[in-house]
Amino acid sequence: MFYHLMAQINPELIMETFTVRDLRERTGELIRGAEEGRLSVVTKHGTPVFIAVPFDETLLREGVATALAVRLFDEEHVSLGKAAKMAGLSVGQMTDLLAGYGIPVIRTTREELEQSLADFG
Repeated sequence: MFYHLMAQINPELIMETFTVRDLRERTGELIRGAEEGRLSVVTKHGTPVFIAVPFDETLLREGVATALAVRLFDEEHVSLGKAAKMAGLSVGQMTDLLAGYGIPVIRTTREELEQSLADFG
């Protein structure tokens, strides 16, 4: 299921892309990006081969699939439901996990908040 969900995401739109050939010349960039918490995808002949996931607390505690799901949700690339499926969790479990990392599940823009307040007034 994880791979099926990942196939629905265009990694080039949300991650820095490196070709296998780039790795020789741009390894430093890949490492700096990981240190800054950015995901990267490595491709071969235009096909994704692997994703470089930053080595952080989430990865250590939760594993690769969950760390990737948390990061993609936090960066607003996937919905809560999709992130939960990627992590193999229920939506409630995913909500609890995100709360544990201080990641808000409901994100309201300033304009949405102002409109909601105006609707009550």
